[in-house]
Amino acid sequence: MTNYIILIIIGAALLVLWFFVGTAISLWIQALVSGARVSLFAIVFMRFRKVPPKMIVNAKIMAVKAGLDISTNDLESHYLAGGNVMRVVQALIAADKANIDLKFKRSAAIDLAGRDVFEAVKMSVLPKVIETPLVAAVAKDGIQLKAIALVTVRANI
Repeated sequence: MTNYIILIIIGAALLVLWFFVGTAISLWIQALVSGARVSLFAIVFMRFRKVPPKMIVNAKIMAVKAGLDISTNDLESHYLAGGNVMRVVQALIAADKANIDLKFKRSAAIDLAGRDVFEAVKMSVLPKVIETPLVAAVAKDGIQLKAIALVTVRANI
């Protein structure tokens, strides 16, 4: 009887170990093969901190493949602060390719302020032209004036 209890306890422990470590091994191998250095313990402890390890590892791989050096801790802390990690990494990659000097902390601050940082980078590269509606006015002498204004908006990051 006690042997069965011990076997059940060992089985439950192995199941918990497989849940936390087994799923992390595939992510760790994926990061290792991609050249993104993420430790196995970091992936396992992300689960305890309620951080989705798959998203962090994918963001890290995307950044490394683009030639950016962003630490795993920065990505985790941005997620825990309520930020959109993938959009920030995409914005950093776009800014790097457009030769815009944008650091992770600044892009994270823009994201946490509620702005779409990727859209801001795109607007910095390709300005938006906003057309106002037609404005019509009549002067005292009966001359009518119709005007449309085109405003070019460019984000300054």
